[in-house]
Parts: sequence; structure tokens; C-alpha cells
Amino acid sequence: MTSTQHNTDISSIISSMTLEEKLAQLVGFWQDEGGDVVAPLQGEVAHTGALDQAVGLGLGHFTRVYGTSPVDADARAAWLWEQQRKLVTDTRHGIPAIVHEECLTGLSAWKAATYPAPLSWGASFNPDLIAQMGAQIGESMRSLGIHQGLAPVLDVVRDARWGRVEECISEDPYLVGAIGTAYVQGIQSEGVHATLKHFVGYSASQSGRNFAPVHAGPRELADVLLIPFEMAVLDGKVRSVMHSYAEIDGVPVAADESLLTDLLRGTWGFDGVVVADYFGVAFLQILHHVAGDLGEAAGLALKAGVDVELPTGNAYLVPLAEAVRSGAVDEALVDRAVLRVLAQKEELGLLGATFEDEPPAGIDLDSPAHRDVARTLAEQSIVLVSNDGALPFTPNITGRSKIAVVGPNADRPNALFGCYSFANHVLAQHPGTPMGFEAPSVREAIAAEWDADVTFALGCDVASDDASGIEEAERVTRDADVAFVVVGDSAGLFGRATSGEGCDTDSLELPGVQRELVERLLATGTPVVLVAVTGRPYALGWAMERCAAVVQAFFPGEEGAGAIAGVLSGRVNPSGKLPVSLPRSAGAQPYSYLHPTLGGDGEVSNLSTIPASAFGTGLSYTTFAHTDLEVDAEVTCNGAITATVTVTNTGARAGADVVQLYGHDLVGSVTRPVAQLIGFARIELEAGESRRVEFRVPTTRLAFTNRAGVRVVESGDVDLWVGASDWREATARIELTGPDYKVTVDSNRMTTATVS
Repeated sequence: MTSTQHNTDISSIISSMTLEEKLAQLVGFWQDEGGDVVAPLQGEVAHTGALDQAVGLGLGHFTRVYGTSPVDADARAAWLWEQQRKLVTDTRHGIPAIVHEECLTGLSAWKAATYPAPLSWGASFNPDLIAQMGAQIGESMRSLGIHQGLAPVLDVVRDARWGRVEECISEDPYLVGAIGTAYVQGIQSEGVHATLKHFVGYSASQSGRNFAPVHAGPRELADVLLIPFEMAVLDGKVRSVMHSYAEIDGVPVAADESLLTDLLRGTWGFDGVVVADYFGVAFLQILHHVAGDLGEAAGLALKAGVDVELPTGNAYLVPLAEAVRSGAVDEALVDRAVLRVLAQKEELGLLGATFEDEPPAGIDLDSPAHRDVARTLAEQSIVLVSNDGALPFTPNITGRSKIAVVGPNADRPNALFGCYSFANHVLAQHPGTPMGFEAPSVREAIAAEWDADVTFALGCDVASDDASGIEEAERVTRDADVAFVVVGDSAGLFGRATSGEGCDTDSLELPGVQRELVERLLATGTPVVLVAVTGRPYALGWAMERCAAVVQAFFPGEEGAGAIAGVLSGRVNPSGKLPVSLPRSAGAQPYSYLHPTLGGDGEVSNLSTIPASAFGTGLSYTTFAHTDLEVDAEVTCNGAITATVTVTNTGARAGADVVQLYGHDLVGSVTRPVAQLIGFARIELEAGESRRVEFRVPTTRLAFTNRAGVRVVESGDVDLWVGASDWREATARIELTGPDYKVTVDSNRMTTATVS
């Protein structure tokens, strides 16, 4: 976009605006609204209207110009440039609109690269790679005239039954914060603003239900749910935040001034823009019932700190104008929000932009560079959960191997993508429209991986109760040397799939008759390797005990099938670690490895909470030893812990280890978790190679909210170990000394790791 020399006095612009012109800056326009349902209650609350009428007084946002239907990027860019020019030339103040899009697994647009889902980000334990991915996404967005991306999701997983687990990074708040902050830094390095979602509490919903109330106390809120947002605001310098749909202890976040203003802006110093989750302002009236009409809902949200209503102007246009003119809402609150929006536009280079240049054309949204990062992330995120020696699979030397590929996700490319991928979010509602990029299925990737006889049988669908295809799957399996059984989820929206927004579950068994399929194939006597391609962790303890191997992939993206085949063959040495625990049953939910002693097993209950596979675990085709953990004997409560450990590849081939450092506060003024991740480092080692890893851990990684409601680091003994959340390989003990340290925004939050 072409810009003119422009020294903006935003206050003078605001003072010259009418009320309606101000409100126009606080809303979006959704060109394709009223079409396919891609947002909750869209059909009931979507605001319709003509574009010319909507933008006549100016406009804050264009909503999902590229991401609501399969449109040609060149044609859409030409349309967008024309609309921006009209805003410049045909409105009184000539201010272009911000364009926002979804970008959780890549830019959500037709033919754009689709990366692995966020659970895979967490499984990689690789912030640098996530930053690289974010930069690629930001570059694609910027090239198309998109200014703001609605990602990352920083909700901490609390209950595996929740449908949106696939959009989250981990059950550990520090891992969520480190990975999420890297994504923010990556995308914003390209001049595109990231948007943190969903601030805050959304993932802690009652019974794992979407939009359900949240009963988290202030300590859980501060010490778990808020940690990633704090890191992304203070360390990532994020420019936008989206409120969550949640109500916490009866107060909807969209109307909670203590969160959106006092904490976010007052304590953390955030100076960006707060946007509404889609229709979230209207929900204050129609779902939460804390407002009698849309005008009152607008007043509550505006006062709380919601600057922009998305995706349209249901509440912030006519209803808010009437509320201001009646005296129910102070116009100064409108001015405050407009100031923030115009400051954002100035930061993005929109004030003074003319769009006289030619719109972009021929942008490659799925270049080899995109695919390289997508492939690397997919390979690093696949978790080998269990293995009796069947993997890596070696073909017969004397004759052609026979491989059976079975299961509902074996020959379905869409199985590789999450709910917010364009393929499942939009194209699923446009049957017959091609995906627009290459995404081989797991069956195709396996056939390409070996010179072998590969046969396929569906067995069953993902979610139906129809078991009629299992007999054919048994026949195919019985004749094979090995069966790769690819099971799991379908991703989609609002009950149209098994994983995704509005796709919650009561059970953590594999959907439909998939377990029956696997058990009947096990009975054939052929070795069964279970490949779970899912959006949530399922209860797979039975499979770990009976299958030759279990491989977990969390919606691994367009290059995911090749990564899976590579792990099965050994071309890829698996290095992913579980970012969420694999549950033993749904009855143990909600669950987190960050539980205090009473949250674990003991003699006081007959039911176990121990997961089938714990957070941080994952096998390799080589082995690693962690020895000689050295730590300071004592550190002051306001200091930093130095912990150094030797890591040795004790196996016969090169591999990558994720070195994980945990802590446990032995005695606290409130109960403390039995394990807490305080540092991690991904390290590549040749066979037999040893390296020394030094962690520098700010003591604030061990901080918590005390009985007075203050986040502090308390003095006392802390156990440290390297291993995983449920096992200790190298151990040490350190004493935190001196007076308790009160944590502030100036406190260091990030652990650093140095490899020598």
C-alpha cells in the first residue's frame, strides 16, 4: 500500500468525528456473513447490511476477507484494494480498515500452507521453530494486505473432554507461554499483529463443555491460566488481545474490568487493542443475561475494556449510539477505544495509506519454504508413546513385505488438519472444491515409504457405529506382516465432527467403533501399530499394553503423512514429547500433572488418576542418559538458579532429546504441585555424543500466589530433577533463602538454556 507523508494528531481526528464516525472505527464488517456457520450462533446474531452503507462513515475492520469462503487470492486482493481506496477517498477522514484473519494453523485461506495444530507445537518443545513458522504466516498475511491475525490460543489445557483442546499448546502454562510467545514474536516480526486468545479461563469450563461456566479460584487463575498471557504481553509485546467467552465465578470476562483493564493494562502495562471474540458483546445479553439489551451490553463491554466489536457491529453501532445519547454510556469511553484503534492503525501504517499501488498477485502461499517448516515441525512433534521393538519397521530381506494400512484416518487427508484449518473450517462446507495444495494421506505416504505390497481397508468411519467394514479389515490384516492402524478424530465445528469448537465429548475412548476395530485386528495375531491422529489425548492405556507400538500425532498438517511414515520406517527418529497427559479414563478429568499430593493416587480413594502416559514423555530409536546434575546449594528468593546436566546419546544412532528440568517445592504456605516444568532445551546428539546443558532459571518460575493473594517466591527447600513429569533421572536439592520475594512485572520470567 502506498503511504503519504503523514504526521498524525489522533486526538484532533477524534475531536472532529461525529459519534457515528467514532463507532464505525470500533466495529468490523463481514462481507460473507449470513453464509456458512463458522462462528457460534452466527445465524442468530449476525448483523447483515450492505457494504457501502456499512463503510460510509469509515470502518474499523474488514472481517475475514480471504477466510470465509474459497476465493482466489488475486481476485480478492484486487477487491480489497478497491474497498480500501474507497475508504480513503469516499469517507470524510480517509482512514483504511484493519483486515483480520484466522491464522492458528497457518493463514486460513484457500490454497495456503496448513501447518500442524498447536498441540503439535507443544510436542515439539521448539520455540525457535514456532517463531519461524509464525514469521512465514505473517509474511503471507502481510503480502495480502492483512494486518491482524487471530492467534495464538494461550488457553492451558485443563480437561481433555473439551473440544478445543486441539487449539491449545499444552497443559503446562510455562510451555504454553514459551511456545506462544515465540509465535507472537515470529508473526509480529513481519509487521502483522498477533491476537492472544482467549483471555482468560475459557479452557477451564465446567465438565469440559464449550461456553460452560468456569469455577476457577483466584489462585488457579493467577498461577496457571494467566501465566502464558502474562509472558506473551510482557515478553512477547503482543499488540492485541481477545476476550474469552467464559464467565468466571459468575462474571463474564467481556464485562470484567478487573481483568481487561486493571490487570491487563494497569498491572501489565498493555497498550494495544482488546477485541471481542465473535459476537461476544451480544452474548452478554443473550447468553450471560447480565445486560437487558444490546446497548447495555455494549456499555458493559466498553467500560470493561473491549475496544472493538467483532465480527460486525451488532452492539457497538446503533445500540451503543442510542445508549450514549441517552446518557447511559459516557462518550469518553468511546473516545478511549477510538484512540486505541487509531493508534493501532498508525502503528500498522494505515493512517496516511492511499492504496494507490497495484494489489498483490501471484503470491505463493504454500511455497517450498512453507512446506520445509511444516515438515520439520510435523517430524519433531510426533510422539512414539510405546514400542515393543516393532518400530522402526524393517521390510523383509528375502521377499516383498506385506503391509496392511487400516482405519478411518488412513486415507483421509483432512484427518491431518485441525478445526481452524481452512480445509476443515471452510472447505468442508463446500463439497467438491479442491483443497488447492498437496496433502497426501497416510496410506499414500506409507506406500511411498517402502517398496512393499500395501493393502488398505477402511474398517470403520471415525464416529459411526457401523462395524460392517471390520471383517474386511481383519482379512487384510491377517495376510500382512504388519498392520498400521490409523485411528482418531475428525475436526470441525459445532458437533459436525469429533474434535474442534463445540465438539466436546463425554468419553475419552476412541470415537465410534474404532476400539472394536483395533481389538479385532489384534486378535488376528498380526503385529498392530496404532497411529492416533487426533485433536485431543485419548485413553489409550489398553492399546499401549496390547499393540506392538503406539504413535501419537496431533493433527500434523500438510506434511504430516510423510512425517508419520518416516517415523514408522525409522527415516525420522521420533523426538516429540507429550504436551498433555494421555488419560487413563474420562473419569479422571479434569486432570493436570500440576496437581498437589491430594490430586494423585493414594489410599483415600479406590480410583486412580495416574495417566496412561505422562506429560513430557516420548520414546526415541536411540536412548539418552542424564547425569551429573549440578545446582547451586542455595539461591536467594529474588535470584536465579543455575542447573547444569550432562546429556549423553547412549544409543547407536543420532537423535534429538528434549531435556526437561522440573522442580518441586517441598513445603509451601499453600499446597504445591508434585512436579512443575521450569526449563527445557531441545538438543541434537550424534550416537555416543555428550553435551553439557546449563539452565538459568529465574526463581519466579517457582512463584505462586500466597494466602494473602500475592505472587511470591517463598524460602525453603526445592527438589530439582531432569527427566519427565513422572520420573526422575538426575536429581538435586536447592535451598531458596532470604525474605520472600514479591513478583512484579519487572521480574524475569524466562528460563534460558546454553549447550556446550
